[in-house]
Amino acid sequence: MSHSVTRHTVGGPAEPGGPGVPAPGGALRGGSPAGTRRRGPSPTARRQRRAAFLFLAPACVMVAVYVVCPILSTIRLSFFNWDGMTEPSFVGLANYIELFHTQTFYTALKNNLIWLLLFLLAPPMGLAVALYLNQAVAGIRIVKSLFFAPFVLSGVVVGLIFSWFYDPTFGLLAMILGHGVPVLGDARYATLGIVFAALWPQTAYCMILYLTGLTSLNAEQIEAARMEGARGWSMLWHVILPQLRPTTFMAIVVTIIGALRSFDLISVMTGGGPFESSTVLAYYMYDQAIKYYRIGYSAAVAVVLFAIMLVYIVYHLRRMLRAEQ
Repeated sequence: MSHSVTRHTVGGPAEPGGPGVPAPGGALRGGSPAGTRRRGPSPTARRQRRAAFLFLAPACVMVAVYVVCPILSTIRLSFFNWDGMTEPSFVGLANYIELFHTQTFYTALKNNLIWLLLFLLAPPMGLAVALYLNQAVAGIRIVKSLFFAPFVLSGVVVGLIFSWFYDPTFGLLAMILGHGVPVLGDARYATLGIVFAALWPQTAYCMILYLTGLTSLNAEQIEAARMEGARGWSMLWHVILPQLRPTTFMAIVVTIIGALRSFDLISVMTGGGPFESSTVLAYYMYDQAIKYYRIGYSAAVAVVLFAIMLVYIVYHLRRMLRAEQ
């Protein structure tokens, strides 16, 4: 006597195509393909995302109000003729046409290029000083504070110090050379003298960036390189500098921005002279807006300066991203 055995589920007999049983064709009952059902973000993930947005919102608002809006307002203002008091009048591209036909603009642009080329000496000099100071020897903290001091001083103080240094009657430079040299009074030397003064605090700033970067180096890589026989220049070039690439990028970008927006030292030391030979775009913009009440024309100078700065930053940013990839 044979008995047939049938399998039952907990809730009753199993039926073809029941819940949780794939139907022919690989689809679950209810019409959704097997394995394609997606769940939404969990409540915890939604709360974390909402908290991130809330934390970022104040910074985004400040950037929009204090950075994006002034940039857009300056671009708009560059198409107007305005003295800051009367009603602005639309002039189209007249400010830009006048700007590109003014000799002072090209003098300021040339001086900005000189600033840019010479200012790029600050990152390697800052790296050299940082490597020197990154040693565990007695009294190194006092030496670090002495090298750090120029960065703490304001641009006005640095300008006054170097104005006295260059003075042809009682300055230290005249005492060293034995005769006075009118550095700031000669159109050939004025820009170079100001750039030399500006390199002092800028080198200190790059030194601080590199000292911070040196503290985050991978000690295992350095030890492995030493075991392989790397010393001196080979260690620096193949092990240290690749790890300092983000710091180098930051130092170069900050140096470029500082070179293109140089203003305070020029205002203190020469006032753009002699005969506008040491003026730069930032000081030319200030001169036209404050002295001659040409706000629209000054905005056109600011837009050109912003475009130059943006090109340099994007170029170096793309180079760094390609190097990282």
